[in-house]
Amino acid sequence: MEEDLITPLMESARGESPMSALRATVELRQEVERLEAMQVRRARMQGYTWSEIAVILGISKQAVHKKYGGTRKEK
Repeated sequence: MEEDLITPLMESARGESPMSALRATVELRQEVERLEAMQVRRARMQGYTWSEIAVILGISKQAVHKKYGGTRKEK
């Protein structure tokens, strides 16, 4: 999803219609999860450890590894 689609979703998520706002909120959450997964993959490809990534995400190393998996070894 491109930024030009995120902005309208954010506006809809703040809208007056609860059902439209809820639908937009779900779509935003899915996009944020996709972006997070992509950035975790990029970080791992650049050599960052699960521990370093976990600190940024505010979760344990085990939780981030379980969520995003992977076979690369800790550096």
